[in-house]
Amino acid sequence: QLQFVESGGGLVQPGGSLRLSCAASGSTFFYYYIGWFRQAPGKNYEAVSCISGSSGRRFYADSVKGRFTISRDNAKNTVYLQMNSLTFDDTAVYYCAVVSQSELLAGTCTSGLGSWGQGTQVTVSS
Repeated sequence: QLQFVESGGGLVQPGGSLRLSCAASGSTFFYYYIGWFRQAPGKNYEAVSCISGSSGRRFYADSVKGRFTISRDNAKNTVYLQMNSLTFDDTAVYYCAVVSQSELLAGTCTSGLGSWGQGTQVTVSS
């Protein structure tokens, strides 16, 4: 079972950028498919982006396509989320979690499995 610690959030102006990190503890990190999720105030959790173990499969929510890039460094047990051209709608707490391999191989990513980290707050404000 992986445990996650998210970091890299903060306050940024619209149009700005942030890079989130998701550090995982546990063995066999390479085999796990990992996703970034977010929850805005008063809203449900949303799958933002997911990545396969080898980075060969990636999913992006329509709302972040072309602006966010997910990547991973298996040697460091870390998944990253580069967020560019941030808008007010990106304000949320961002979490990472293990995701379903079958879902991502089918081209989608909807929910996290197992334990989640404490999250990192991203606030986009002028």
